[in-house]
Amino acid sequence: MNEINRLDNILCFSLYSVTNALMRQYRPYLKEFDLTYPQFVVLLALYEQDNISLKELGEKTLFDSGTLTPLVQKLEAKGYLNRVPVPEDERVKKALLTEKARDLQTRISDIPNQLRCSISMNDQQLTTLRQLSHQLLEDL
Repeated sequence: MNEINRLDNILCFSLYSVTNALMRQYRPYLKEFDLTYPQFVVLLALYEQDNISLKELGEKTLFDSGTLTPLVQKLEAKGYLNRVPVPEDERVKKALLTEKARDLQTRISDIPNQLRCSISMNDQQLTTLRQLSHQLLEDL
């Protein structure tokens, strides 16, 4: 087998493995709030900017509508947000955080900081990694 095609030499597999490992690290922190990681991402996006259309929410989270719609429905069922029609166009829905979500904002938003303590890379390494991942995403 060609050395370059070995699984541990393929960038995509490396990124996939890291992503899965990070998701496992988040689970205990999210369990307290009955959230999955994708639901957590949606909440973080709404904490940055509440009362946005589902289309805008999809653009912020990079979730397509087929992925976002069930996430939003589950978050609504759990009492974290409400979907409300836009008066000018009832077909367009906006996502609004509930009182429950706002009350938990500080604790939920702090989860990445709590997880940071378990990562041995220094801040500069993590910043470089984040910059490189943004650059790679732009290239794709």
